[in-house]
Amino acid sequence: MIAKSTIEKVFESSRVEEVLGDFVQLKKSGSNYKGLSPFTEERTPSFMVSPAKQIWKDFSSGKGGTVVTFLMEHEHFTYPEAIKYLAKKYNIEVEETQKTSEQKLEDSERESMYLITEFAKEYYRDNLVKSEEGKSIGISYFKEREFSNEVIDKFELGYSFNKSNRFSEEALKKGYKLNFLEKTGLTIVKDDKSIDRFKGRVIFPILSMSGRVLGFGGRTLKSSKNTAKYINSPESLIYHKSKVLYGIFQAKQSIVKEDNCFLVEGYTDVIKLHQKGIINVVASSGTALTENQIRLVSRLTKNITVLFDGDNAGSRAALRGIDIILEQGMNVRICNLPEGEDPDSFANSKQTDELISFFNEHSKDFIKYKASLLVDEAANDPVKKASVVRNMVESISKISDQIKKEIYIKECSSIMGISEQVLYSTLAQIQKKVLKKNINDSKDNFDSFSIVKPENIKKRTNLLYELEKKIIEILLLYGNNVEDFEDLILKEDENGKLGLSPVNRRAKVFEKIYMDLHEDEMEFSNDNFRKIYYKIIECYNENKEIITDKFLNTLPKELEMEITNIMMNDEKYSLHDWERNSIFPKSKNKTISQLVIETILNLRCFLIDQKVNEFKDKTLINKENKSVLEDVVNYSNLKILLSRKLNRVI
Repeated sequence: MIAKSTIEKVFESSRVEEVLGDFVQLKKSGSNYKGLSPFTEERTPSFMVSPAKQIWKDFSSGKGGTVVTFLMEHEHFTYPEAIKYLAKKYNIEVEETQKTSEQKLEDSERESMYLITEFAKEYYRDNLVKSEEGKSIGISYFKEREFSNEVIDKFELGYSFNKSNRFSEEALKKGYKLNFLEKTGLTIVKDDKSIDRFKGRVIFPILSMSGRVLGFGGRTLKSSKNTAKYINSPESLIYHKSKVLYGIFQAKQSIVKEDNCFLVEGYTDVIKLHQKGIINVVASSGTALTENQIRLVSRLTKNITVLFDGDNAGSRAALRGIDIILEQGMNVRICNLPEGEDPDSFANSKQTDELISFFNEHSKDFIKYKASLLVDEAANDPVKKASVVRNMVESISKISDQIKKEIYIKECSSIMGISEQVLYSTLAQIQKKVLKKNINDSKDNFDSFSIVKPENIKKRTNLLYELEKKIIEILLLYGNNVEDFEDLILKEDENGKLGLSPVNRRAKVFEKIYMDLHEDEMEFSNDNFRKIYYKIIECYNENKEIITDKFLNTLPKELEMEITNIMMNDEKYSLHDWERNSIFPKSKNKTISQLVIETILNLRCFLIDQKVNEFKDKTLINKENKSVLEDVVNYSNLKILLSRKLNRVI
């Protein structure tokens, strides 16, 4: 268990905008930050972060909460792991008691695999830098590749001994289970024998965006034709190669800062560019580029520059990935290196400023790149030229932004000498074909018996729910504020008529709300709101200040989500939406006391309506019951008085 003092230090030190900024590209939006949802495949921002409240809300998926909640949702951390991650980020020493054997057994399969991959990473690192075999073979290889000690350490490179089961035996001695060693792919079990998958190889740990060890890449140092040069960890519960980019952990902050991501093919390409000071670079690790990999980058930037070897195969590989990048709403540029060069070798021969200049000068927009690559092949062959044009228009069709589409059509027309009208006609044909295919696919999956007529097409706003929610929001934001209130006392005048007599008093907001609700004998109808309300009142009565993220940390997950929804709701809806639903939040020309009074008055009016309707039902049953009729009149008169006080008909 992690000590309470450590958790408190973590919440005091953590800044939600800093931590989430490592995973999502955030842009300033007033006093908040916004970005694309990391949980859905959206293209317009609906992810909001509030530095003032230290919470976040993803309106597209409905998720939200504190910085710890984000790490648990996004990285699938347990609560202790999220705390430890933040402690490490902010250099906070973690105080904890030793886990019991029962707690260890409760670790999930996923967490057990993470523990093993972390152990393996440290084991391989120690082999490289501390053993004679590691130094003479592993370090020697890296030095031949001209890797500095700094990048070897930065990428946590390692070495696996050239013995069949040295690692497996060591892991088993440390208490790690054989079935998890097999599931991570670190150990191959065959005929009751354990064999190290990466024996005799230099090791490249593959990390998630948060720095967790997902798997490994291993390069053999033998020249045998029967031995694969590179092997990777197999697919597992924690490692999916189509969803991983090598170097994303080391590059993420630089990608956000530079607002661009260089995409290369191999591990050594990434490492060598890092060594030259170009940090915003990741690798697809030899796999064909996938949508999931592009989405990983899209959380950090909308701009990708693809660097490929200066040969025909590299150019073709670039072409295959362009459409995938465009489909994800990204801006893509292509930079072909000189003939015979790859990013690793090219970086070796250049200084940092020379590399940057080359990339800036030779990076081409995808239309110009396709034209330069394909036009030469078409030469004077009309059929091939028509195919090239269609290929370019097919790429343009992948773009969702209509303005960008039009700009690229004009660009394509200029480069290829084809009229815009013809290109638009071709674009329409392509899009019609895609639409038809989508419709046919939908028909194939269509179930005529799945249609259910909705009972209510338009949902009516639950006014009581909204009013109760507003009270919780006021308590959270202003509960400890001391304000001047104009209380209303119901009195009869000289003629026996009821009237509201104002009485001024000074009180804390939470005291005012508590007394008013207590006098009206009002209990929250929503179970979550009732629990939150008493938690807030308890907190204020103990003279504690409510700091949103710390307060959320004391609540169950369902209550944490409810409060996040309340606190971040105004980021999505403007004030006139509230007013349309008879909710009147604080505006610039209203004081906190006005906001409290109006919310309480609206709630009282709502309760009066409920009472009147209840009495009306009774009068229908017993029309001669005069006392019930008198109650209806009295409540109706009270509502009129409240209406005058609010200066509107309610």
